[in-house]
Amino acid sequence: MLTGHRTWLFDQKPVIVSTGTVGGPFEADGRIPDDFDLLHSDTWLEQDTFEKANKILLEEACQKAIEKGQIQKEQVQFFLGGDLINQITPTSFAMRTIGSPYLGLFGACSTSMEGLALGAFIVNGGGATCLLTGSVSHNSSVEKQFRYPTEYGGQKPPTAQWTVTGAGVALLKNQGIGPRVTSATIGKVVDMGLTDPFNMGGAMAPAAVDTIEAHLKERNVDPTYYDLIVTGDLGNIGRNVSLDMFKKHGLAIEEEKYQDCGLLIYRDDQPVLSGASGSGCSAAVVYGHLLNRMKKGDINRMLVVATGALLSPLTFQQNESIPCIAHAVSIEAGGDLS
Repeated sequence: MLTGHRTWLFDQKPVIVSTGTVGGPFEADGRIPDDFDLLHSDTWLEQDTFEKANKILLEEACQKAIEKGQIQKEQVQFFLGGDLINQITPTSFAMRTIGSPYLGLFGACSTSMEGLALGAFIVNGGGATCLLTGSVSHNSSVEKQFRYPTEYGGQKPPTAQWTVTGAGVALLKNQGIGPRVTSATIGKVVDMGLTDPFNMGGAMAPAAVDTIEAHLKERNVDPTYYDLIVTGDLGNIGRNVSLDMFKKHGLAIEEEKYQDCGLLIYRDDQPVLSGASGSGCSAAVVYGHLLNRMKKGDINRMLVVATGALLSPLTFQQNESIPCIAHAVSIEAGGDLS
């Protein structure tokens, strides 16, 4: 059901019955290593290119979700997802292995919640009973495309963020035991004229604020309805910008209940500057760490707002500004819905 202009309410409350999360060695040394299903000790993953390693991360996350969901991969009716590499080729190539009917998505780092929102809409409307959705990123492949190859050793400003090497996938069904997807608010493109590819958090913060405010208004709830509102990867800079914007707009959000996946995945002493980023960031943190906290009873309701910068190397070279977007999905603790 549509409420307001851009928010869906899911009366059937599709269930996240299982998830798969995979990370690299830097993530293994981070803040939440126990919340990954699989961690690699080498960023190459025994491949000869980082793009192939990117593909392997997603394949493994899909396979973990299928295994934990106790189904056969032939039962998966659709996969919805994408990544950050040109033409989302790592995801498309991974689907050669998984073999599911495939809807490729590009929302940059907002892809994880774009996929979950669309997946929940499909399941809620009876378009599928079982599907996978997720996203992936790889530090070295993303840095090579959007900034400089890591071998170059280029210096970065304090506003820059560290791209996560990781993947997160959710198995979504129309019945079962697990957290429930209850609503989603689709983001609008917001462009404040920023052009610095080393300040993604600052560029994406206004889009996050726009979507959060729309979600709360259209659902007619205040921020206290949620135990946690978590953004995808604004990092320190973007989170502070968004908090300032909330104050200017008169929206009271408790700082301790407003967190960011880009600040949850790594330790404070890891050299990540403003925090983490990447389309695998929110996917891995939400489908691993945060859903584990929900299953333990620490969180009952949370709003996940994945943020994306919709630029490309070409648009940057042509001196375009950075259009951004944020998609929000509400997830609530649930029991047996069969």
